[in-house]
Amino acid sequence: MSYADLRELRTALSTASDIAVGLEAVPSGHQADELVVALRRALAAVGSLSAERGATGCSLHPRGAVDPLYGDPEDPLPPGYGKCLLCNDRRRRAGTRRAGCQRPRR
Repeated sequence: MSYADLRELRTALSTASDIAVGLEAVPSGHQADELVVALRRALAAVGSLSAERGATGCSLHPRGAVDPLYGDPEDPLPPGYGKCLLCNDRRRRAGTRRAGCQRPRR
């Protein structure tokens, strides 16, 4: 477990808590989607606490940054993209999908 993984978990849980406190009596679809994204981020952080591959699931950058667009229902990543921001950024700049990190197997 690294400090970065624990910090990511705390940040994700804090974000989810803030969203939950601000929910209306009958949450809108947008509010529910925001909460789902925050909870998925927290779940990924929990998984990375004991995972060998880290939060990104990337063999090249196991402790790299997680792409903030990962898990966002409003702006999903293209097929084949993983959670690794470094590899996804490289793909975006190249304009093509390259081999590199892959989505973690579930």
